[in-house]
Amino acid sequence: MTEKTVVLTENAPAPAHVFSQGIKKGGLFQVSGQGSVDPKSNQYLGEGDVREQTRQTLENVKAILTAGGASVEDVLMFRVYLTKREDFAAMNEVYGEFIQQNVPSGALPSRTTVFVDLPHEVMLVEIDALAVTG
Repeated sequence: MTEKTVVLTENAPAPAHVFSQGIKKGGLFQVSGQGSVDPKSNQYLGEGDVREQTRQTLENVKAILTAGGASVEDVLMFRVYLTKREDFAAMNEVYGEFIQQNVPSGALPSRTTVFVDLPHEVMLVEIDALAVTG
């Protein structure tokens, strides 16, 4: 049976007590949902600005992927959680720029976007990723 490997990096926000930043098993690599927390200050960035929050959130996901030996190119699926339907277009624009910069093959990952309440009032967006490695 394949062992689980915890992925941890100081280049992304510290995980909460009950989950890992990322976990690998076999060829799968799941990155936990990230928000717009600055890994150095541990403070949320971009209060009220979904564009800034989306950029920081995607950079946090990318940092965890990198720490686990993967890249955005290896992502099969992103899940995006938004608190406001009206933020979709702005999030999607920033997401599109990020994907264009980080997926040189042009093989776009799958994505699901849902509208939810998030754990912290300041959070407008949370994003997780499922990648395949090896």
